[in-house]
Amino acid sequence: MIVTLAKPKQKRVQEVLSRAAGDKRYKILDAHMKKHQHRQDALIEILHKGQELFGYLDDDLLLFVAQRLRLPPSRVYGVATFYHFFQLKPKGKHTCVVCMGTACYVKGADKILVALEGALGVKAGQTTPDGQVSVLTARCIGACGIAPAVVYDGTVAPRQTPEDVLATLQPWLSHGSESTVGD
Repeated sequence: MIVTLAKPKQKRVQEVLSRAAGDKRYKILDAHMKKHQHRQDALIEILHKGQELFGYLDDDLLLFVAQRLRLPPSRVYGVATFYHFFQLKPKGKHTCVVCMGTACYVKGADKILVALEGALGVKAGQTTPDGQVSVLTARCIGACGIAPAVVYDGTVAPRQTPEDVLATLQPWLSHGSESTVGD
Protein backbone atom coordinates (compact mmCIF):
# COMPACT_ATOMS: atom_id res chain seq x y z
CA MET A 1 0.00 0.00 0.00
CA ILE A 2 1.34 3.44 -0.96
CA VAL A 3 0.66 6.25 1.46
CA THR A 4 0.73 9.84 0.23
CA LEU A 5 0.68 13.01 2.22
CA ALA A 6 -1.46 14.84 -0.31
CA LYS A 7 -4.76 13.38 0.86
CA PRO A 8 -4.34 14.06 4.60
CA LYS A 9 -3.03 17.55 3.80
CA GLN A 10 -5.93 18.23 1.46
CA LYS A 11 -8.39 16.91 4.05
CA ARG A 12 -6.90 19.25 6.69
CA VAL A 13 -7.19 22.21 4.31
CA GLN A 14 -10.84 21.35 3.67
CA GLU A 15 -11.51 21.12 7.43
CA VAL A 16 -9.92 24.54 7.97
CA LEU A 17 -11.88 26.09 5.11
CA SER A 18 -15.18 24.65 6.35
CA ARG A 19 -14.57 26.02 9.88
CA ALA A 20 -13.52 29.35 8.38
CA ALA A 21 -16.77 29.64 6.43
CA GLY A 22 -18.72 30.19 9.65
CA ASP A 23 -16.32 32.64 11.28
CA LYS A 24 -16.75 36.35 10.56
CA ARG A 25 -13.07 37.02 11.28
CA TYR A 26 -12.00 34.79 8.40
CA LYS A 27 -14.39 36.67 6.10
CA ILE A 28 -12.81 39.96 7.16
CA LEU A 29 -9.34 38.51 6.59
CA ASP A 30 -10.40 37.21 3.18
CA ALA A 31 -11.66 40.69 2.26
CA HIS A 32 -8.30 42.10 3.37
CA MET A 33 -6.52 39.60 1.10
CA LYS A 34 -8.81 40.58 -1.75
CA LYS A 35 -7.90 44.24 -1.14
CA HIS A 36 -4.28 43.17 -1.65
CA GLN A 37 -5.37 41.20 -4.74
CA HIS A 38 -4.21 37.95 -3.08
CA ARG A 39 -0.62 39.02 -3.81
CA GLN A 40 1.99 36.82 -2.20
CA ASP A 41 4.19 39.82 -1.46
CA ALA A 42 1.47 41.13 0.88
CA LEU A 43 1.99 38.19 3.25
CA ILE A 44 3.31 40.25 6.18
CA GLU A 45 0.44 42.75 5.98
CA ILE A 46 -2.06 39.89 5.82
CA LEU A 47 -0.49 38.15 8.82
CA HIS A 48 -0.67 41.44 10.74
CA LYS A 49 -4.38 41.65 9.96
CA GLY A 50 -4.88 38.02 10.96
CA GLN A 51 -3.18 38.60 14.30
CA GLU A 52 -5.23 41.75 14.83
CA LEU A 53 -8.44 39.77 14.23
CA PHE A 54 -7.58 36.60 16.16
CA GLY A 55 -5.06 37.84 18.74
CA TYR A 56 -2.45 35.32 17.56
CA LEU A 57 -1.63 33.16 14.55
CA ASP A 58 -2.62 29.53 15.10
CA ASP A 59 -1.89 26.68 12.68
CA ASP A 60 -5.35 26.80 11.10
CA LEU A 61 -5.04 30.51 10.39
CA LEU A 62 -1.60 30.06 8.84
CA LEU A 63 -2.91 27.22 6.69
CA PHE A 64 -5.88 29.36 5.60
CA VAL A 65 -3.56 32.19 4.55
CA ALA A 66 -1.25 29.79 2.73
CA GLN A 67 -4.16 28.29 0.80
CA ARG A 68 -5.68 31.65 -0.13
CA LEU A 69 -2.37 33.15 -1.25
CA ARG A 70 -1.29 29.92 -2.97
CA LEU A 71 1.88 29.72 -0.92
CA PRO A 72 3.46 26.67 0.68
CA PRO A 73 2.45 26.48 4.37
CA SER A 74 6.16 26.26 5.23
CA ARG A 75 6.76 29.73 3.78
CA VAL A 76 3.86 31.28 5.71
CA TYR A 77 5.01 29.58 8.93
CA GLY A 78 8.59 30.68 8.25
CA VAL A 79 7.57 34.33 7.99
CA ALA A 80 5.35 34.08 11.09
CA THR A 81 8.19 32.60 13.16
CA PHE A 82 10.91 34.89 11.81
CA TYR A 83 9.37 38.18 12.93
CA HIS A 84 9.10 38.69 16.69
CA PHE A 85 5.91 40.73 16.34
CA PHE A 86 3.89 37.65 15.44
CA GLN A 87 2.48 35.50 18.24
CA LEU A 88 1.80 31.81 17.62
CA LYS A 89 0.16 31.26 21.00
CA PRO A 90 -2.57 33.25 22.74
CA LYS A 91 -1.35 35.96 25.06
CA GLY A 92 -2.57 36.24 28.61
CA LYS A 93 -5.15 38.72 29.76
CA HIS A 94 -2.23 40.85 31.01
CA THR A 95 1.31 41.26 29.71
CA CYS A 96 4.47 41.99 31.62
CA VAL A 97 7.46 42.87 29.44
CA VAL A 98 10.87 43.09 31.09
CA CYS A 99 13.38 45.21 29.19
CA MET A 100 16.67 43.32 28.89
CA GLY A 101 18.63 46.11 27.22
CA THR A 102 22.11 46.85 28.55
CA ALA A 103 21.12 49.66 30.93
CA CYS A 104 18.19 47.67 32.36
CA TYR A 105 20.22 44.49 32.62
CA VAL A 106 23.08 46.21 34.43
CA LYS A 107 20.58 47.69 36.89
CA GLY A 108 18.88 44.38 37.71
CA ALA A 109 16.49 43.31 34.96
CA ASP A 110 17.86 39.77 35.20
CA LYS A 111 16.84 39.63 38.87
CA ILE A 112 13.37 40.93 37.99
CA LEU A 113 12.95 38.22 35.39
CA VAL A 114 14.10 35.48 37.77
CA ALA A 115 11.62 36.71 40.41
CA LEU A 116 8.79 36.80 37.86
CA GLU A 117 9.52 33.34 36.51
CA GLY A 118 9.78 31.92 40.00
CA ALA A 119 6.60 33.53 41.31
CA LEU A 120 4.48 32.71 38.26
CA GLY A 121 5.96 29.32 37.45
CA VAL A 122 6.52 30.16 33.77
CA LYS A 123 9.51 31.15 31.67
CA ALA A 124 9.86 34.27 29.53
CA GLY A 125 7.72 33.91 26.43
CA GLN A 126 5.09 31.84 28.23
CA THR A 127 1.68 32.49 29.72
CA THR A 128 0.47 31.30 33.12
CA PRO A 129 -1.74 28.20 32.91
CA ASP A 130 -4.80 30.24 33.97
CA GLY A 131 -4.23 32.62 31.02
CA GLN A 132 -3.86 35.67 33.26
CA VAL A 133 -0.26 36.82 32.65
CA SER A 134 2.18 36.54 29.76
CA VAL A 135 5.81 37.12 30.69
CA LEU A 136 7.81 38.63 27.84
CA THR A 137 11.20 40.20 27.34
CA ALA A 138 12.33 42.95 24.99
CA ARG A 139 15.84 43.61 23.74
CA CYS A 140 15.42 47.31 24.51
CA ILE A 141 12.38 49.54 24.92
CA GLY A 142 14.36 52.78 24.64
CA ALA A 143 13.85 53.87 28.22
CA CYS A 144 17.45 53.60 29.38
CA GLY A 145 17.24 56.69 31.60
CA ILE A 146 14.65 54.99 33.84
CA ALA A 147 16.28 51.55 33.98
CA PRO A 148 15.32 48.93 34.88
CA ALA A 149 12.00 49.38 33.09
CA VAL A 150 9.05 47.00 32.91
CA VAL A 151 6.00 47.43 30.68
CA TYR A 152 2.68 46.40 32.29
CA ASP A 153 -0.16 46.10 29.78
CA GLY A 154 1.48 48.75 27.60
CA THR A 155 2.38 51.17 30.41
CA VAL A 156 6.08 51.71 31.13
CA ALA A 157 7.09 51.65 34.80
CA PRO A 158 10.48 53.13 35.79
CA ARG A 159 13.17 51.88 38.19
CA GLN A 160 11.53 48.56 38.99
CA THR A 161 12.70 46.04 41.57
CA PRO A 162 11.65 42.41 41.90
CA GLU A 163 9.42 43.46 44.79
CA ASP A 164 7.77 46.22 42.71
CA VAL A 165 7.00 43.78 39.91
CA LEU A 166 5.48 41.17 42.23
CA ALA A 167 3.36 43.84 43.94
CA THR A 168 2.11 45.13 40.58
CA LEU A 169 1.21 41.63 39.42
CA GLN A 170 -0.67 40.74 42.61
CA PRO A 171 -4.05 42.23 41.57
CA TRP A 172 -3.83 40.42 38.22
CA LEU A 173 -3.56 37.12 40.01
CA SER A 174 -6.07 37.77 42.80
CA HIS A 175 -9.02 36.81 40.65
CA GLY A 176 -10.80 34.70 43.21
CA SER A 177 -7.95 32.36 44.09
CA GLU A 178 -6.50 32.02 47.56
CA SER A 179 -2.88 31.89 46.41
CA THR A 180 -0.71 34.97 46.10
CA VAL A 181 2.40 35.70 44.10
CA GLY A 182 5.50 34.49 45.84
CA ASP A 183 3.75 31.97 48.15
